[in-house]
Amino acid sequence: MEHHPAAARLTEAAATAAQQHGGGGGNLLRIVLVVMILGCVLTAWFLLRGYKQKDD
Repeated sequence: MEHHPAAARLTEAAATAAQQHGGGGGNLLRIVLVVMILGCVLTAWFLLRGYKQKDD
């Protein structure tokens, strides 16, 4: 089994999506952007909840 870097796999997936949809890779790009944004929001929430001050 050959080793493929993540960037090469992503490029191959984008090329495959472009061929299947007649040259438009917009759906793949939208999915990647949505997942990135949700990941950033969840990461920020997880990190920032530790800094919450509790008033006793």
